[in-house]
Formats: sequence, C-alpha cells, structure tokens
Amino acid sequence: MSITVYSCRADEAAFLKKFAQQYQVELKETEQPLTAQNAAFAQASSTVSIITTPVTRGVLDALYQAGVRYISTRTIGYDHIDTAYAEYLGIHVGNVSYSPNSVADYTLMLILMATRRMKSILRHAQVQNFSLQGMQGRELSNLTVGVVGTGRIGRTVITRLTGFGCRILAHDLFESAAVKAFASYVDLDTLLRESDIVTLHMPATDENYHMIGKENLAKMKPNAVLVNTGRGSLVDTAALIDALEGEKLGGAALDVIENESGLYYKDLQDKPLANRDLALLKAMPNVLVTPHTAFYTDQAVSDMVENSIKSCLAFEKGENNPWQVI
Repeated sequence: MSITVYSCRADEAAFLKKFAQQYQVELKETEQPLTAQNAAFAQASSTVSIITTPVTRGVLDALYQAGVRYISTRTIGYDHIDTAYAEYLGIHVGNVSYSPNSVADYTLMLILMATRRMKSILRHAQVQNFSLQGMQGRELSNLTVGVVGTGRIGRTVITRLTGFGCRILAHDLFESAAVKAFASYVDLDTLLRESDIVTLHMPATDENYHMIGKENLAKMKPNAVLVNTGRGSLVDTAALIDALEGEKLGGAALDVIENESGLYYKDLQDKPLANRDLALLKAMPNVLVTPHTAFYTDQAVSDMVENSIKSCLAFEKGENNPWQVI
C-alpha cells in the first residue's frame, strides 16, 4: 500500500522514515503543498496525507479523478478542507490527535507571560531600561482562570493549573468527571464575568464562530486577559482590538488569529504584513502574539506523522478509524 504525503517538512523526515518502516507502508513524498495541478501525483494512492493546505472544490475534483478516496490532515483542525463537497464526492476525511502537553504547556507559558507583563519587561530590558515602573505583575494563586473547552487539551491545562493554587472555572457542552475534581463547571456568562484569565480550547465550528465577540468581551473584567491557543475564528478580532484600545480588557495572548493563512509558517521579513489587525495587535504592549506554534514540539510532530499514517491504513483496511470525521 502507498500513501501520498504532501507538504513534507524537514522536521518530519525522520518520523516519516521511521513510521513507514514500522507500519510497512510505501510513502510517496513531496515538499509541495497539495494543489489541483499536482493532485495527479497521488494517482497510485487511494489515501493522501496533507498539512494545512486549503482543499477546495477544484482540488477535491482533481483528487477524485486521481482515485483518492481518503484525505488525512496532519492537524487537529480540518476546517481548511471543504468537507461538505468531499462528502458529496465520496471522499472521506480524517484529522489526527497529538500530545496535549504541547499546547497545554504553551498555554501556561502565555498565561504566566501575560500576567507577569513579560513583553514589556523584555522590551525595556533590550534598551537597558531596568526600572520597575509599570512592570508589576499578578500572582496566579490570587486569580481565577476560566477554561473554555475541556477536551484533551483543556483538561491538561486544568491539570497544570492546579499546581498554581488558582481558582479554576470551566465551560463545555459536555462536562468531564475528571475536570470536576479540579474545577467548577459554570455557564459561559459566569465564567467571563468572574475570570481574570480566559483561555480558549474549542474547535472551529459554525456554532463557535466569534464566540468571543463584542457582547462577550463586554462581560469580562476590564483587567482580564484573553488567551487563545485554539482557533483564530473563536475571537472577533475587530471587537478584541476595540476592547483593548478602549482599555476595556487588560490584555491578550494569541497563538492563533483570524486570516492567518498565507502568513504563518512563512518568512516575511522586510515585507508588508498583509493583515492590519495582526499588525495592530503586535504593536500593543499588553498583547503577546505568536505564529501558531503552540503545538510545535518533537513529540507532537511525531504523533502527527504516525497517526496520519495509521489513519490512512485503517481506512484502507476498513478497520476502526478513530480519526475519521466523514
């Protein structure tokens, strides 16, 4: 059996070789992202593995013509794939899971950096301003942290938070018994009103689109910090900028942002930044922005490659496939 792998990165090479041997599968690899023009490269495979490439109707038509019947994205999110049209064509889609520690640890780092004003401290230190003015932070043990979304990553964040002695609130449509040992489930309004830090760990769905918008931002404390390591579409960026500029919110730490596609994972030094909202947020002293790197650890990359291969194999063999979404 062969699997065609698009967008092969250098950091994935050793893992691709390792798991190809372990699962005795042939991998047809290319560094090129999947497009309608190179979909024929997958002609000998019924399954393909991709990363975050937009998979539009045109790409799906080309894949179908090439005989592909299963797309595995080496990411948790799969909103870059037109799943409705894929289902119409009879092409199935799967995502992957990876170590929740990667994003959970990064989330804790952002929370600590935001509450200790680390962006300002580092900026001042670079110009040898070692004064304490404006550098006073807050201690987590005195704060309430609201975790929105208690799936694998949200639960791991909550477990990490228990070591800091803070009060933890949680919100999810599906409550977890394990979470209840450490946090109190509340409705979203209560969480927003009472939390000093709100951290988002929800998937990108139509229902969750702009769940943090003007109305919900107004419910938050004026010195609260919003942390987003989930999906950019969870937050109405324009409303967030208005709240920050109007000093109705204490700050934000964002690893994801709306319209990041085409920017993140590219070297854009000395080029105009084609996202004004991102440029504004980067300039604010109380906003931390990182380029969707919370997931990026050696273990997570290994998991992404391995689980994508396992997902393609399960589909091909007609076995139970925990990653198949359609």
